[in-house]
Amino acid sequence: QVRLVESGGGLVQAGGSLRLSCDASSPTSFAAMGWYRQFSGNERELVALTGGTTNYADSVKGRFTISRDNAKNTVYLQMNSLKPEDTAVYYCNAVSRVGVEFWGKGTLVTVSS
Repeated sequence: QVRLVESGGGLVQAGGSLRLSCDASSPTSFAAMGWYRQFSGNERELVALTGGTTNYADSVKGRFTISRDNAKNTVYLQMNSLKPEDTAVYYCNAVSRVGVEFWGKGTLVTVSS
């Protein structure tokens, strides 16, 4: 069974940085791995996704960087120049090579002004 475990969330001041990690804890080879976030009361939105290509939400381009360690089946999200509007629950996402989607339980990122 695939389990995605996020870590690295927390409280940071505006302008600061955080690094999120997601460990897949599975030998499954994923076609894509990435990060979504959910603001209070809203739907989840894509933050960054890496597979054959890498895509970022416009709101995080130039500030966030996604990277992946295939040997460890881990995906990271380096978040720099954080803004209060980045405050959200961040979810790890992975898609298997047959199209099955998996989600982590989420990690809260809070950016204070």
